[in-house]
Amino acid sequence: MAYVLGFFTADGSMYKTSRGTHFIEFQITDRKLLLQIQDAIGSNHKITDRGVRENHQKKIYRLQIGSKAIFESLVDLGFMQNKTKVVRLPPVPQEYLCDFLRGYLDGDGNVMFGYYRKPGRNYLSKCFATRFTSGSRLLLEDLKGALSRIVGNGSLYFSGRGWRLSYGSDASKKLCQFMYHSGKLDGLIYLERKYKIFQRATNAVVAQFG
Repeated sequence: MAYVLGFFTADGSMYKTSRGTHFIEFQITDRKLLLQIQDAIGSNHKITDRGVRENHQKKIYRLQIGSKAIFESLVDLGFMQNKTKVVRLPPVPQEYLCDFLRGYLDGDGNVMFGYYRKPGRNYLSKCFATRFTSGSRLLLEDLKGALSRIVGNGSLYFSGRGWRLSYGSDASKKLCQFMYHSGKLDGLIYLERKYKIFQRATNAVVAQFG
C-alpha cells in the first residue's frame, strides 16, 4: 500500500462533488500498472479507457474510486484537493519508505542513462541520474531530508514549471538497491521500463569497474 500512496502523491487526485460524493482518481497510460494498483487497494471499480488526449501519444486509463473512508484517510495523512503545489511528504514509516519512493518515482520521476555530448566537448560522457519532480518544493525538501542518510544529498532546483530533486550516479545506484529491495522483486509493484533502465545502468557500471 505504501507504493500506492507514493504513486498517489505524485500522480493522483482527490475531489468532493457538490453533492458530497468523495472520489480519488488515478489517470495513467499504463493499464497493467493501474490493474496492480486496483488490486492493491482491493477496488472493484471499473478501469475506463479515456482515449488519446491532446499532447499524448498513448491512451490514458482512469481508475476512479468513490470512497469517503479512503478520502478521509488521505486527509488525515495531510492530503487535500488541489494538492499539487502544497503537498508534503506523508508520515510514512521508515520500513515502507522504499516502496513509497518507488511509487513516487513511477508517478512523477525518471531515470536517465546514456551517453551525451556536453557543450563545447568533442567526446561523449556517460550520464546516470535519477530525478523526482513536483509542483511542491516542500515535498521535495521533505524527501531530500528523508533520503539524506540513505543515499546522500540530492540537488533541488526549479526548472520549467516545477521543482526537481536530482541524484547522480553513485546515489542512483543506492536508490536502485533501496527502492527495488536489492533485486528481490516478488510481490512488488513497479514500472518495468524504469527498472530496466536501472538494470542497464548498474550492469554497465559493473562491466566497467568489476
